[in-house]
Amino acid sequence: MKSLSPLLFFALAIAVLGSCQKTSDPNIILIMSDDMGFSDIGCYGSEIPTPNLDNLAYNGIRFTQFYNTARCCPTRASLITGLHPHQTGVGAMTSDNGVDGYRGDLNEQCLTIAQVLGEAGYRNYMSGKWHVTKEVSFDGDKHNWPMQRGFDNYYGTITGAGSYFDPTTLCRENTFITPDNDPDYQPETFYYTNAITDNAVMFLKDHQENYADQPLFMYVAYTAAHWPMHALPEDIAKFDGLYDSGYNPMREKRLKKMIDLGILKDDSEMSPPTWNWDERPEQQWEADMMEVYAAMIYCMDRGIGKIVGELESQGRLDNTLIMFLQDNGACAENWLNNIDPAVYDEIEYQAWSPDQLQPNIWPPMQTRDGRPVISGPSIQPGSTDTYPLYDVGWANSSNTPFRFYKHYIHEGGISTPLIMHWPKKIKANGELRQQTGQLPDIMATIVDVSGADYPELYNNHEITPMEGVSLVPAFTDQVMDHPTLFWEHIGKQGARNGEWKIVARAGRVFPIPIEKWELYNIEKDRSELHNLATDMPEKVNDLADQWEKWAVRAKVVPYKPEK
Repeated sequence: MKSLSPLLFFALAIAVLGSCQKTSDPNIILIMSDDMGFSDIGCYGSEIPTPNLDNLAYNGIRFTQFYNTARCCPTRASLITGLHPHQTGVGAMTSDNGVDGYRGDLNEQCLTIAQVLGEAGYRNYMSGKWHVTKEVSFDGDKHNWPMQRGFDNYYGTITGAGSYFDPTTLCRENTFITPDNDPDYQPETFYYTNAITDNAVMFLKDHQENYADQPLFMYVAYTAAHWPMHALPEDIAKFDGLYDSGYNPMREKRLKKMIDLGILKDDSEMSPPTWNWDERPEQQWEADMMEVYAAMIYCMDRGIGKIVGELESQGRLDNTLIMFLQDNGACAENWLNNIDPAVYDEIEYQAWSPDQLQPNIWPPMQTRDGRPVISGPSIQPGSTDTYPLYDVGWANSSNTPFRFYKHYIHEGGISTPLIMHWPKKIKANGELRQQTGQLPDIMATIVDVSGADYPELYNNHEITPMEGVSLVPAFTDQVMDHPTLFWEHIGKQGARNGEWKIVARAGRVFPIPIEKWELYNIEKDRSELHNLATDMPEKVNDLADQWEKWAVRAKVVPYKPEK
């Protein structure tokens, strides 16, 4: 055999090197769940088996004091832009309320992580829930859809909720589809959590085949465990009878486990129960509801394992930063459980064609084969023709040991797990991080680890500077001097600096009278059971003054949460 000429050898070497990803550029996988409580996964105290998330946690780090913004739309806007939600235009939900902070659409002064990383040579993918635009009609403007915001491929839903068996606003790229007419994905049984997972894995496979030399960013936005309580029968069966004893035994076991894990301090107190199980009129129905909720989380965790497995099979896992967090605390909404059954008698149901799009409306809806979708204690939760919510008592349990829920700025509304796993750079195995942080820190961290430039100008628009700080020092448990954290959502507001936190749950008044604020020492009283506002008015004044200045700068005011 003849030896290769130096020129040919050099050419082959370049070709081989070109087929491998540059080792200096990490892959980044950002995973978010929906409407789950602080204690709902195993490594944060739950009895629900989440072995794949636990594995990431026990081979990485877990933050114990990381925060979201209390609700889906503002959290998603903040997470993917590195700004406070009002600065993006999504200060409340996705309706245009006439002022800059409340347009219901991402503005041109913010950039997504995908847009920033795209400029740095990353290929960007998203699978799951978008929910940061008011444009959701079938023939509407799509300028704020994922493909127009930096993602190279997208599969998921544009709106915030819908059936897991026939999702509203299901899309591939920029085209609405149905489970029946999707040319690229036809499982034997369609279930949206599995579909989000499977399409994420499809994107990873395609990337390896066609773009292996580029680093990748993937945003996986599960809708689990947002209502409706839908799950696969085989997953529900795994939890049969587990919750028949009600709320308190579950809460007590979780608190003990959280203390044993080090998530909470030994002297942590339990918040008062919201409901008394012994007084509940539909105990079996409620227990069944929690079984479905647990099954939804279990299925999501299994899907995360598939994503991690694909990264490992491609040899990418070692240099991939994986982050998992939640969009808000557990959801106490229950209005759909009280729909008058008579409303269904007024509608004529008939089967749909494979191309018929599920209308973007709340119940009453119908299944694709023409059955009404019903809710309330008269139905067994979980299947495609139901639409129940798991209610206040279980939400209180999911947020063990905290008070309040989604919507609120108390710990039960804004506390989220944050798991970070990156074998190449995070050498800790199961260590906890007590450093405080919030959503804008994710963008700052990604810019830091990727080496991307965060621009001052993009497409001739001035870009609002990042609000977060990089969490990279926490990889090695270094002290982080995080500035004061701030929140506002539909009249509920708060600020935290060090051990001190003020929080208010009344309707919005600006400036807020001091008596509206509650004050807690979070280091000693994470469950917010001992209000110190009347004892320490100077501390309240200081934090309130900081909050009011931030509210003006971050476009919380002028305040207009509803039309």
